[in-house]
Amino acid sequence: MRADRLVAALLFLQTRQRVTAAELAAELDVSERTARRDLEALASSGIPVYSQAGQGGGWSLVGGARTDLTGLTAPEIRALFLLTGPDADADPRTRTALRKLVRALPAPLREGAETAARAGVSDGTDWTGAETEEACLAPLQRAVVDAREVTIGYARPGREPRERTVQPLGIAVKSGVRYLVAGTEDGLRTFRVGRVSSVTETGAPAVRPDGFDLPTAWRALAARMEDRMVAATVRGRAAPGTEPVLEGLFGARVRYGERTADGWAPFEADGPSPEVVAARLAGLGARVELLDPPEARTALARIGTELTLLYGRSAPSDSPEGPPRAPGSAVTPPV
Repeated sequence: MRADRLVAALLFLQTRQRVTAAELAAELDVSERTARRDLEALASSGIPVYSQAGQGGGWSLVGGARTDLTGLTAPEIRALFLLTGPDADADPRTRTALRKLVRALPAPLREGAETAARAGVSDGTDWTGAETEEACLAPLQRAVVDAREVTIGYARPGREPRERTVQPLGIAVKSGVRYLVAGTEDGLRTFRVGRVSSVTETGAPAVRPDGFDLPTAWRALAARMEDRMVAATVRGRAAPGTEPVLEGLFGARVRYGERTADGWAPFEADGPSPEVVAARLAGLGARVELLDPPEARTALARIGTELTLLYGRSAPSDSPEGPPRAPGSAVTPPV
C-alpha cells in the first residue's frame, strides 16, 4: 500500500542526511520512478522534504526535521522489543516492522531497543511431540483481520475431527498456547489452534457482536475454562520429595498441608473430575495415597487392576497364551 511506503520513506529520510531516489527504491523494493513520486508526494503533503540536483544531490528533510511516529516511552520500547525481538527471525513481517520502528526512534532510545531485540531467542522445535499450530495459524489470523467467516476442521482429544462454521474474532495466547476466539451458533467459543486441521473461507463476512472487546471476552471465556478445570478436589498424602512432581502435574492447582511426623505431606489437587485427577496420579504409584473422595480411590484402584492384569505376567501379548484376561471375561475359542 502506498501509505505504508510513504511512512517507510519518511523513516528512511530521518536516518540519513540525504538520500537518492535510487537508494530509496532499493530500500523499498520499488522502481526509481515510484520512489521519486513518493518523495514528491511527501513534499506536496507539507512535510519539509526538498531535493537538490547535481552531483552529491538527493532528497533531505529541511533542517534535519524529525517526526516522532511512536509516542512510546523508553520502558515501553524496551518491553516491546523484548517481547517481539526473539520471534523476529521467524517472521519477515516482524523484522520489517521492527526495522521501521527502530528508525523512527530518537537516537538515545535506538541503542536500547536494538539491545532488547537481541536479548532473547525463540526456538520453535517442539520436544514434547504436541500438535503444531503453524499450519492453520496464518489463515486463521487472516480471517480475523479480514473479518471473513470460515469453516474449520476441529478435533477434540480422542474424537474424530468435524467441521464447524465460525466467525473469527481474535487470537488469544495463554501459557504459549494459541486459541481462536470465535462466534458460533452456540455463542462465543474457544478453539485451540493446534487442533484446527483445516480452514476454508465461506465467502461470507464474519459477524462481529456489537461492542465486542477481545480482552473482555477472553477473560470471561478463560474463567469458564478455569471453573471446569477445578470442578473436583481430591485429597491425599504424598511421600517426601514428591512435591515437584505434583506441581508439574497440577501447577497452582495443588496445595499442601503441614508435613506429618513420617515426612508425608497432605495435599489437595483440583481437576475436571476425580477420575481425571486419579489418572494423572497413577504414575506415581505408592508415592501418593488418595484419601477422598471415594470416586478417586475407586478410579485409581481400577487403573491399578488393569495394569496388573496387563503387565503382571511375563508372557507378551503375542505369545500363544495371549494377554491376561480381566476377571469374568469370556474366552473366545480359536477359529
